[in-house]
Amino acid sequence: MKTIPYPGISLFVFLYLLSKTPLVYAQNSTIQLFDGKSLNGWYRFVEKRGRENDVKNVFTVEKGLIHVSGEEYGSIITDEEYANYTLTVEFKWGDNTYAPRADRARDSGVLLHSTGPDGGYRGIWMRSIECQLIEGGTGDFLVVGDGSDNYALTATIAPPKEGGGRVFSPSGTPVTIHSGRIDWFDRDPNWKDVKGFRGAKDVEKPLGEWNTITCVAEGDQVTIYLNGTLVNQATQIKPSKGRIQIQSEGAELFVRKVQLSPLRK
Repeated sequence: MKTIPYPGISLFVFLYLLSKTPLVYAQNSTIQLFDGKSLNGWYRFVEKRGRENDVKNVFTVEKGLIHVSGEEYGSIITDEEYANYTLTVEFKWGDNTYAPRADRARDSGVLLHSTGPDGGYRGIWMRSIECQLIEGGTGDFLVVGDGSDNYALTATIAPPKEGGGRVFSPSGTPVTIHSGRIDWFDRDPNWKDVKGFRGAKDVEKPLGEWNTITCVAEGDQVTIYLNGTLVNQATQIKPSKGRIQIQSEGAELFVRKVQLSPLRK
């Protein structure tokens, strides 16, 4: 059995989460969703332009990397649906940002279990469960749904603080959401939506350095690791399968690996 280290997590939390999250993988079944040369296996969808009408080349492959310019909102979307897997994405931020987020925190996301029509959410993305990529908040969960029971998750959260958000805590109280977010466990309570934000306890590496985000999707549970640290976990996720999206949301992003390992049944 393969386990992932948990720096920054207490022994209690480690043992609790290890009991809840079996990390057992199928052998010799890794799927490279990005071949380093093209976007084969994906299609593009850009706000107000539609499917495969990426006239500004928001999504390209350059020097073995997926380059997301961020200039227009949209995503690349897998042709296939997936369930029960470990997804590993290696990414780093670029320098460029664009309106309406030119002066705000660099923002993107890996959207799991994506279903329904292209652009079903605000005309931009498929409805989904988002693993957030944003300066200071990478590893947050968001429900990108329609507000119904069809899109939901349950997470245990710390006691709420005045003016604060819902923060993941393994020993916290379960809460179910159909919209909104669950913050990763050590998100800076003074987070501000400003370009270049870094929290005092951020696990994400500084601008320009590579990060690894890992999402373990098993049944109706998803666990998120950032650079080897478990940062968030949710259960009773709806839906529990679907396509995978990588967003363009106003910030330049580079991706060098998108790897999927099916979980052994």
